[in-house]
Amino acid sequence: MSGPIDAVIFDWGGTLSEFAAVELADMWRLAARHLAAHDGGAVDIRTEDRICRELARVEATTWDRVSDDQATSTLGEILAEASAALGMDVAEAVLEEAATHHLDSWTPHIEHDADAAPVLRELKSRGIRTGLLSNTHWPRTFHEHFLERDGLVDLLDVRCYTSEMKRTKPHRDAFAEVLGAVGVEDPSRAVFVGDRPYDDIYGAQQFGMRAVLRPNPHVPPWNVTPDAIIESLPELVDLIDTWNEAN
Repeated sequence: MSGPIDAVIFDWGGTLSEFAAVELADMWRLAARHLAAHDGGAVDIRTEDRICRELARVEATTWDRVSDDQATSTLGEILAEASAALGMDVAEAVLEEAATHHLDSWTPHIEHDADAAPVLRELKSRGIRTGLLSNTHWPRTFHEHFLERDGLVDLLDVRCYTSEMKRTKPHRDAFAEVLGAVGVEDPSRAVFVGDRPYDDIYGAQQFGMRAVLRPNPHVPPWNVTPDAIIESLPELVDLIDTWNEAN
């Protein structure tokens, strides 16, 4: 380790926001119900379930491909693939549901950690730049909605989403992009905080950053040793203070 900490970059799901096992499940169910509805409005439950399973399968297959080569994918690509597999316009169904349902009703499980805002304020009060780097299919507007809703947008200097990038974590390019955006040239003077040992911890360390793990029993393990482990976000502030006092 060398030099003080200039920036702290956070993962989103499972780190700043509460962990949600299946990101698109709510939207898939609404779209499936829309597509399975008859002209009179009645829904064929078996058709709804079949469509929902296929949409979930396409999403899972997409994440498997991302894991193999860290090439990004977008919500539009997922919808196009699902439409082709089902022989029906899933994208149109999603757009129509989006026009009539607020995002908060689409995804009622998305909540930020209650400590996120106070911790971000503490870091910024110390002159530390803050950022977000999320592996996601969703467009920026999806994440920004929830960050704005919970008062976090102004507390994060940069917000990077792999749906707008060529590579996902743990690829070096993803970390290089967020550090460039936050204005830190030396990776050793930045910390990444995440819940995924492979994507977040291994990815950040192989780029030269310090990496702090917030353990999540729902994500796959990886043989990597984080620079520190925290159980809650407030622990991070004391950790950063300790590292900076040592320099």
